[in-house]
Amino acid sequence: MIQTKLVQAVLVMAVVLSAIVAPAAEQPKRIVFIAGKPSHGPGQHEYNAGCLLLKQCLDKLPQVQVTVYTSGWPTNAGALDGADAVVIFADGGPKNIAIQEDHLAVLAALAKRGGGIGCMHYALEVPKDNGGVEFQEWIGGYYETLFSCNPFFEATFDRFPDHPIARGVKPFSVKDEWYFNMRFRPDMKGVTPILVTKPSDAVRKGPYSNPRGPYDHIVAASGREEVLLWAAERPDGGRGAGFSGGHYHTNWGDPNFRKVVLNTVLWLAKLEVPPNGVESDVTADDLKKNLDVKVRKPAATLTNAPLQKP
Repeated sequence: MIQTKLVQAVLVMAVVLSAIVAPAAEQPKRIVFIAGKPSHGPGQHEYNAGCLLLKQCLDKLPQVQVTVYTSGWPTNAGALDGADAVVIFADGGPKNIAIQEDHLAVLAALAKRGGGIGCMHYALEVPKDNGGVEFQEWIGGYYETLFSCNPFFEATFDRFPDHPIARGVKPFSVKDEWYFNMRFRPDMKGVTPILVTKPSDAVRKGPYSNPRGPYDHIVAASGREEVLLWAAERPDGGRGAGFSGGHYHTNWGDPNFRKVVLNTVLWLAKLEVPPNGVESDVTADDLKKNLDVKVRKPAATLTNAPLQKP
């Protein structure tokens, strides 16, 4: 009897010790998308549908837990608590949701604990005296009115850096409202260009989306390559990224356009990007999901590159 109890005690102790010394199962990284309120015409600035589509693609990965807050900044004060990365896809400028109320302070707290911060398209624009300094610090740069420009053109990407975000991305061309000449950190310190293209002189001479331009300093930079997606690292180990595309919702149908953004989201959360990048399938029906109800504009504003297959 005593021997039996001793054996049982040893077995219990072994179970307890194995639980202590065994590595804890790795918890999935928490990624938060903040989608802005409806903006522009149908098929344009589809913040809600775009973020939900990216979530659909990422949900297949066991290493992430994705939350999307639709139609504006989350009302829950602790919505970003514990988030490993936040991506904002919303309107910008003076109405940028990142600079309303205490939102800069919330993002500052996330950055301080090493969280990743990314902004897409219009969300890259903030006034230089209200958010500009913070965006340079957190994501490496921002869109500055009358310094940066926003023409519609087809950008071609045919070479990529040796960086995790570029894994599995093949050469592609996409028409979008591409922003460039961003207000980056001095000397691009800590900033790595990912998508780079050379706008033609015709693009530089405008018109731009708003203000129409052309701007002398943009025209004078003829022949210079421009950065349309970048990765930024902070001295504290945190990460940031800016993606200037995203005007046309149909562009998420391009597998390389989509992959480079999905890779970026994983990188922001300090996750290993797969050797071939994040694989995903998006159908024409997927692109029709969750679209905002908007006042229809002329059909010409809805046309863009057709859904492309890998």
